[in-house]
Amino acid sequence: MTEKVVLAYSGGLDTSVAIPYLAEQLDAEVIAVAIDVGQNGEDMEVIKQRALGCGAVAAEIIDAREEFAADYCFPAVAANALYMDRYPLVSALSRPLIVKHLVAAAEKHGATIVSHGCTGKGNDQVRFEAGLAALAPHLKVVAPARDFAWTRDKAIAFAEEKHLPIDVTKKSPYSIDQNLWGRAVETGFLEDIWNGPIEDIYDYTQNPAEEREPDEVVITFVSGRPVALDGVEKSAYELVKELNERAGAQGIGRIDMVEDRLVGIKSREVYESPAGITLIAAHMELENVTIEREQARFKRTVDQRWGELVYDGLWFSPLKQSLETFVNDVQTYVTGEVRVTLHAGKATVTGRRSETSLYDFDLATYDEGDAFDQSNARGFVELWSLPAKLAAARNERIKNEAE
Repeated sequence: MTEKVVLAYSGGLDTSVAIPYLAEQLDAEVIAVAIDVGQNGEDMEVIKQRALGCGAVAAEIIDAREEFAADYCFPAVAANALYMDRYPLVSALSRPLIVKHLVAAAEKHGATIVSHGCTGKGNDQVRFEAGLAALAPHLKVVAPARDFAWTRDKAIAFAEEKHLPIDVTKKSPYSIDQNLWGRAVETGFLEDIWNGPIEDIYDYTQNPAEEREPDEVVITFVSGRPVALDGVEKSAYELVKELNERAGAQGIGRIDMVEDRLVGIKSREVYESPAGITLIAAHMELENVTIEREQARFKRTVDQRWGELVYDGLWFSPLKQSLETFVNDVQTYVTGEVRVTLHAGKATVTGRRSETSLYDFDLATYDEGDAFDQSNARGFVELWSLPAKLAAARNERIKNEAE
């Protein structure tokens, strides 16, 4: 019986070449599955026809843009997910969604093998395979670029030999991955970490140094989820798309960093995430208004760990699910509006209001009407300072005895 392979298909050289190569190497039928997560590349129907032209027995195009925004990007907002306090998990968020659909396609077509185009040097191989291990441990995984030492030169030669319907001459000097949540650029001259980025590498953002009028937006949240811009309710996809355009026009969301990859090496990455950076900044400020202090302190630890787990490909892990339970519980009262000024590469919060706010004007004010009883402060300060006072007295006593 001929085996069937479900291939995560992007339409590029590597995954196009993988179709006939896998068919030959494994004596298998290849089903190409392309997931639209808002990457704004080629027309998805063109990609489907290319897969069939390369020898796939079937090709599926899945529009997951709304699902990606609602079920993957917005949970990242609730967790203020910034790996190493900077990276908004652009690629990492899309991988578990792709894995989910690959598993569904394998079940639908009776496939026993899943394939992806990742190399052995990056994080994505782990994200794909850890997800598959969690959702469908019975499926075998084959990664041609990694498992068969598949270089770009070999891929080009194979494509020419097989007369595949793909342009093998055009090569970007960069490696680029993009989706609705953002864009990641690496390799080329960026591998020298002293070289500064040039404007040519950016696509989602305009130059923040250019003169332009500020843009002010009011973002509405309900239980931690963005639901409206300037009072107009929008679907998750529409909201992120519009905010990408508005914040991107102001040069917001550019990140140039050297990050710690899961595989143990450091990598220089340039990211663009206009909507991601803006939404997380607004959400953090609304949490400041609505979450009790001890919850907020503990949540910062949870947020950091949540982001690390997702970066490391453990979206479906028990710990990530447990942390998400806490995050969702804390979001209960994170409802309100945040006003943000978008300008010169920065998303600056200038106002916040919430019916569930813990901010009490009468307690906070220093003017007439102050409801804070300052006479209580003396006793509080004395008790709060008592442990340090006792320790200091102990240390002084031991010092004197030693002399």
